[in-house]
Amino acid sequence: MNGSLCVGQYVRALAGRDKQKVFLVVRVEGEYAYITDGRTRKIEAPKKKKIKHLQKFNRISEEVKDRSENGGELSNSLIRCELEGYE
Repeated sequence: MNGSLCVGQYVRALAGRDKQKVFLVVRVEGEYAYITDGRTRKIEAPKKKKIKHLQKFNRISEEVKDRSENGGELSNSLIRCELEGYE
């Protein structure tokens, strides 16, 4: 999968100990994406993962995207609320 990801995109990990868990992308740098779920992977220490090890969904959290682009604060509770029921 070499498709581009954007901040706020919902993704599923395809490899590693986080395999099959759903996350939100909080930053993209080159071939890496930084992902968080607000629980095991907090916003303060997101997981750095190769984009090829992620399955992207056609869903984007507008709240996370807007806050990230406008310098707003992202919180673990916001991430958890956005991911609620999306397993």
